[in-house]
Amino acid sequence: MHIPLHHFEDYIDETILRRGLSYYKNGQVHEPEEIRTGEYEAIVEGTEDYTVRMTMNNAVITEHVCNCPYDMGPICKHVVAVIFYLQQDELDLQQKAVKTKLVAAKKKKKRKTIPEQVDELLEKAAHDELKQFVREQAKLNVSFRNLLLSSFVQYNKDRDGSFDWYDARQVGNGVDHLLESAKKQIDNQNFKSAVFICTAIMEQMVGALEYTDDSSGDIGGAIEAAYEMLYTLAASQPDEDIRKMIIDYALSAVDKKLYAGWDWHVGMLRIAAMLLKTDAEIERLCKELDKEHKSDHVRAEAQSIKYDLILKTKGEKEAADFLEANISNPKLRRKAIQAALEQGNYSSAISIAQGGVDYDKKESPGLVIEWYEWLLKIAQVQGDKEKIIEYARHLFIANFRPEQDYYAIMKQYMAPDIWVAFVEGIIQDIAAQKRWYTKEQIAGIFIKEGWMERLLELVRKFPDLQTIGQYETHLAKKYTPEVVELYVNALLEYMKTNLGRSHYKEACRYLRRVIKLGAREKANEVMSFFRREYRQRRALMEELDNV
Repeated sequence: MHIPLHHFEDYIDETILRRGLSYYKNGQVHEPEEIRTGEYEAIVEGTEDYTVRMTMNNAVITEHVCNCPYDMGPICKHVVAVIFYLQQDELDLQQKAVKTKLVAAKKKKKRKTIPEQVDELLEKAAHDELKQFVREQAKLNVSFRNLLLSSFVQYNKDRDGSFDWYDARQVGNGVDHLLESAKKQIDNQNFKSAVFICTAIMEQMVGALEYTDDSSGDIGGAIEAAYEMLYTLAASQPDEDIRKMIIDYALSAVDKKLYAGWDWHVGMLRIAAMLLKTDAEIERLCKELDKEHKSDHVRAEAQSIKYDLILKTKGEKEAADFLEANISNPKLRRKAIQAALEQGNYSSAISIAQGGVDYDKKESPGLVIEWYEWLLKIAQVQGDKEKIIEYARHLFIANFRPEQDYYAIMKQYMAPDIWVAFVEGIIQDIAAQKRWYTKEQIAGIFIKEGWMERLLELVRKFPDLQTIGQYETHLAKKYTPEVVELYVNALLEYMKTNLGRSHYKEACRYLRRVIKLGAREKANEVMSFFRREYRQRRALMEELDNV
C-alpha cells in the first residue's frame, strides 16, 4: 500500500494511528537511519525491540516492513510511530516531558455522599425498612428499577416474562451499588446490614435467572459476589448473634431449596458447616447431607462436607471409616491419597490412586488422568525411576493439558543412549491414537528435539494456512524458501474454495507474512494472479489494495 507522507493519516486506521502516536510521544522510536537513498531503518521499542524498514519516493512511502508479529492489517503501530517521527517537524510534535514533581491534589471539602447516606440508612434498617428503601430507590434509579422488575418478572404483566442479555447487563449494573454498599457495611463492621443486603441480592437474582438471558454473566456474577461476601463473613469467626443469623439463613435456604440446581445450594451447606456449634445444628445439617441427591455433583459435595464434619466432631477414626466407605467419591479419594502421603504410607496411596484408575476408566477419563498424576507424584517422592518414566510417558501421550512437563521428566530419567529410540516409540503411539491434537503433539516433539526437517515434512502433510502459520517461526530460520512456497500454494488453494470479505482478509493477512519473510516478489505474483483470476470479486480487490 502506497502512503503519501504528508497526509498519511487518511490511509491508516484511527486506532493504529493513536497507538503509533503514543509510541512516538513516549520516546520509543530511535532515530531512523537512511541506509540507502530513500530507504530508512529504525528501532521501535515495544514488547521487544522491533525493526521497521521503509522506502520513500517523492514523499510517498512505497514500501514498509516491520518484524513484529502483527498481521491483522496493512500497517502496524511501529511503522506509524516511525512516520510520526519523520513528520514531527511538519506536525509540530514533541515528546511529552517527564514530570519530576507530583502535584498534590487539593482536598475536597468533606460532605455526606449518597452512598454514605445509604450506609447510614442500612445500618439502622430492619427487613421491612430495607424493602421500603428498595421501593424508593426503584423510583429514582432506572438500572435499579430493572433489577427489581427482573426479580419479580413473573408478576409483571407488562412484560412477556423474559429478559434478553441487554436487560441482564442493565440489571447487573443496577445491583453494583448494593454490592458496594454491602462491602462498606462489612468494612464498618455493620455485619447485620451486610447479611441483609447479600441475602436479598442472592434471592432476587436467582429468581431473575429463570427469566433472563444471562449470557453476559452479569446476574450470575452479582449472585457470586454476594455469596463470596457472605462466605468470607462466615469464615471470619463472627460474634454469636451474626453466627446464628448466618447459619439459620443457610440451613433455611437449603431446606427451602432457594438455590436448588445451582452451586450456591452446596455453598450454603459449606457455610453452615463452618459455623456449626450446637448438637441441634449438627443434627440438622447431617439430615440435609444424608438426603438422596439427584445430582452426582451435589452428592459428591455433600459427602465431602460430611467427611469434614465427622473429622471435626467425631475424630480421625470415624472420618477414616467414612472415607473408606465412600472412596468412589473423587473428592474423598483425593483426601485419602493426600492423607496417606502425609503419613508416609506410600503403598496405601498407590493402592487408592490405582483404584481410582480402575473405577473411573470407563466413565471418567479426565479423572483417570488425575489418578495417574497422583501415581507420578508418589513415584517421584519415592524416587522410583522406572515408575516415574512409566507414568510420565502415559501422561505425556494421554494428557494434552499437562500438570507437569512430562517430556522433561522422561528425558531426565532416561539413559541418553536409548533416548532417541524411546522417543520414536512415543511418536508411534501418539500417531496410532489419531486424536484431534495428534499433529500438535508430534510437532511439539520435533521442536523440542530440534528436528526441523521432520517438522517441515509434517507441515507438508497438513499444508493449510493455519498449520503453516503455527510453525512458521520454527521453520523460517532454516527453511524460509520452503515456508514461502507452502504459503503460496496454500493461498492459491484457499482462494479456490473461500468467498467473502472475512476470507479475503485472512488471505491478505498471510500475504503480509510472506512479505515479512522477505518474499515481496512472491507475494506480488500471488496478488497479480488473484487480480486476474478473481477480478469480479470486488471485496478481494479492495483488500489486496491494503496489503
